[in-house]
Amino acid sequence: MENEERLNNLKKQIFYEFLDITGRVMVLVKYSPDVIIGNRGFIGEEKESGIILAFNPKMKFTWDEYGILTTLVFGVASQKCFIPAGSIEAVYSPELNAQFIAAIRERSSAQDIAGSEIGSEDSAAGAKNGTKTVIEADKKIISVDFVHKKKLNKDEHE
Repeated sequence: MENEERLNNLKKQIFYEFLDITGRVMVLVKYSPDVIIGNRGFIGEEKESGIILAFNPKMKFTWDEYGILTTLVFGVASQKCFIPAGSIEAVYSPELNAQFIAAIRERSSAQDIAGSEIGSEDSAAGAKNGTKTVIEADKKIISVDFVHKKKLNKDEHE
């Protein structure tokens, strides 16, 4: 529980840093019965992929040890919302090209088996060859390469 609490505090710190730097922050909220989005709830694909919510300093919201409490507007309807910190999978800023992802993986028995085989010879061989095993939860991870920049050919500059 302590690690989860510390992780939620880190999400909160990053949320407020992004908000302070750019004046806007986005959060990806995964579906959970604990998330309250007024009477709207999660609709359509949001139940699988989650919902992205945008926050700015002019909005009235509080983030306490449990999560974010606010009123958000969807279309013309205001919805009282509660987003538990544990349901926030990502905090990001498009303006900074920065993101923090903290997807909590729920392991099925198949993933437990795959996870226990990480130290096996096949996995070791894969690591030597530069490949990696991808489990279902890893497909939700957004990959950003902050280190490598694409080098343009002389023809591409013209």
